[in-house]
Amino acid sequence: MKWLMIFAALVPLSGMANMLNNSNDPDKPGYNPSTQRMQQQMQTQQSQQKLKLQQDQQRQSQDLQRKVQEQRDSASQRILQSQPGSNTQPPVQQNNSN
Repeated sequence: MKWLMIFAALVPLSGMANMLNNSNDPDKPGYNPSTQRMQQQMQTQQSQQKLKLQQDQQRQSQDLQRKVQEQRDSASQRILQSQPGSNTQPPVQQNNSN
């Protein structure tokens, strides 16, 4: 859900960058080099936020996959232990220190 909030924060930035594109032509009246710098900074910031969003999504996906796999393993273990003739106690490790 964190990625949704980040995405919502990026949407207005892209709209502002588009507005700045209109005044970035040196041949048009009202051209301002500082506007161009601001646009470049905004685009850089937006790219960094997109990258962080992708990394967060990938991390969340991996966490979810790991959690699902742990649940599968746990369910499989319970099924195996509930089979007739199976040990309900986990095997005891023997300490062979002589």
